[in-house]
Amino acid sequence: MHSVDLKKYNLRSDLIIENKNNYQRESYEENKVHVDYIHLNKKNGDYITISFDDVTDIDNYNRVLNIVEKELKRILELSQIKENAKCLIIGLGNNKSTPDSLGHEVLENIMVTRYLDVLNLMDQRYRSVSILEPGVIGNTGIDSFDIIESIIKKTKPDFIVAIDSLAAINIERIEKTIQITNAGIKPGSGIGNNRKEISLRTLKIPVIAIGVPTVVSSSVIVYDTLQYLIKKISYHKTNSLKDKLVPSYNLNYLKKSSDLNLEEKKQLLGLVGTLSEEEIKRLIYEVLNPIGFNLIVSTKEIDFNIKKLGKLIGNSLNNTLHQKKNNI
Repeated sequence: MHSVDLKKYNLRSDLIIENKNNYQRESYEENKVHVDYIHLNKKNGDYITISFDDVTDIDNYNRVLNIVEKELKRILELSQIKENAKCLIIGLGNNKSTPDSLGHEVLENIMVTRYLDVLNLMDQRYRSVSILEPGVIGNTGIDSFDIIESIIKKTKPDFIVAIDSLAAINIERIEKTIQITNAGIKPGSGIGNNRKEISLRTLKIPVIAIGVPTVVSSSVIVYDTLQYLIKKISYHKTNSLKDKLVPSYNLNYLKKSSDLNLEEKKQLLGLVGTLSEEEIKRLIYEVLNPIGFNLIVSTKEIDFNIKKLGKLIGNSLNNTLHQKKNNI
C-alpha cells in the first residue's frame, strides 16, 4: 500500500457537536429530546444542539417544538435581544433543490407583521417580523450577503434569524438535529462552497442561525457502514446465545460500543482494520474524491421531512418572537 497523506483531506461538518475539539458542554434530556449547550468565547458565541428521533407524528412533533421554543428563548436572552426588537428572518439556500430548501420551507410558515408596524397598526402582543429569500448566486448572480446587507440598510431590523440546510459527518444526525447559534453562519461551508459570513461581525447587528443537517457525503456513509459492521459483529460476539429467538432485523446495536480488539478488526477488515478512525475516514475520502464519487446524499424521505422541519422551525419562531401563540 502506498503512503497516504491524510492531512490534506478535510471532511466537513457544519455542526459544532461533531467538532473534534473537546468543548465543555451542558446537556439535558426531556421527553426523549436531547439538548447540548456549548459556550465558546464572546466572539465565537453559543451553540445549542437539539437531537431527536422523529418529528413526523404529532406527539414527537410537539415534544421537539416545545424544546426548540425553549432554546430559542435562551439564545435570544444570551444575545440580549429585547422583546420589541425588529426581526428579519432570512431563508438561505435553493428552493429548487429539496435538501437545500429548509430556509424556503421555514419562510412559508412565518407570520409576517412588518407591514402592520409600518402602518402603525401593530398589536402589542406581536413584534415586527419581515422575511427575505435571497436565493443562490447561481440563479441571481448576486451573493446572498450583498442582498442581505442592502435590505438591512433599507429596512433597519434590530436582529436577523438566518435559516439554512447543513452538512453532517454522521448519518445518524441527518434530519434529526437542529443547531441554534448566535455565532452567525457561512452559507455552503459544509460542502466546501464558502460564501461571505453572515454574522454580528460582518453586519453589525445580532445574527441567530438555525440549521438542520440534510446531507452527508458518500465517504461518510462508507465510513459509518464500516463502523456499523464492526458494532454488529461485536454485538453478535457477546450476545449470540441471548438473542437466538430475536429476529436479526430487531437487533439494535447502534448504541453499543465495540469490544473487538485490533487483531479481530484486522481479521474482519484486513489492513484497513489496523487504521485509526481518522485514518479510515480520510482514506475513504482519497478513494472516492479523485474519481468524482464522493457524492452529496440525502435520505429518500427528504421531501416529507423537510416540510415537517420547516413547519416546526417556523412555528417555533412564531411562538417565540410573538407573545401570542400562533401555530400555522
